Amino acid sequence: MIKKKLLDQAIQRACVISLVFIGLMSYSQSVQAQLTNSIQNTVKNSPSQSSQQPKLPKNGAPTGRRRAGAGRTDCPSNLTQLTALVPGDGGKSVLASTVAENPTFWFYIPQLPQTTRSGEFVLQEVLDGKDVKRVYRRPLTLSGKSGIVSITLPAQPQYFLKVDKKYHWYFHIYCGDVEKTSDNFYVDGFVQRQVLTQALDSQLKSAKSKEYIVYSANKIWYDALTNLGQQRRINPQNATLNKDWVDLLNAVGLQDIAKEPIVEDYNLRK
Repeated sequence: MIKKKLLDQAIQRACVISLVFIGLMSYSQSVQAQLTNSIQNTVKNSPSQSSQQPKLPKNGAPTGRRRAGAGRTDCPSNLTQLTALVPGDGGKSVLASTVAENPTFWFYIPQLPQTTRSGEFVLQEVLDGKDVKRVYRRPLTLSGKSGIVSITLPAQPQYFLKVDKKYHWYFHIYCGDVEKTSDNFYVDGFVQRQVLTQALDSQLKSAKSKEYIVYSANKIWYDALTNLGQQRRINPQNATLNKDWVDLLNAVGLQDIAKEPIVEDYNLRK
């Protein structure tokens, strides 16, 4: 009788554990489904270049140059293809967000000849809409490969972005004297760091390897692109990552470079 009672209790405990496990699995699947729907809805509801351009802000928010304009005639003509992977309207870039202290910036670079591989990244803090304070400046030697590159700010406090401050960045490629502004092609844009709230942090932890879905749903562009791009760099043959990457770039009108390979990672250390 005692053995039967103990057996019944063991069976009940096993059933309870099974139900809890099934419940946790269902919850996890539900969360992942919600996150997946978030990025799909975000991408679906975002205007693309082929249909309707995103509207430029009318509240005085700054804009930059998303596509490089024409430079000197003796520079390689394909330098006009230099593109910043940021939201925008055609050739113009718009202010986008990050929660990172030292965010990563992404660019498409066309193939470069040996004589045109000097680049430079500059970051400035916007003080009052007109005056700026230089935060960081770093020359780069580019590989010359055609494809997408990333540039990450150093993980050092003096370069960290301050919360709610606007920053203006520039990426130059020089085809002559680096001291002459006429000898370079460039793109530029604006970034603003926002607070990582408890709610957002909780969503990110639930997302695990799909953080980019949470960032995208919350319109935190730089981190969405970086999280997804880093995973795509490690797993270039992953069909899901490649599709999500294409969808994300299509959503901001960059479908012409959405399938380009990631070729370089410039993780700046000083």
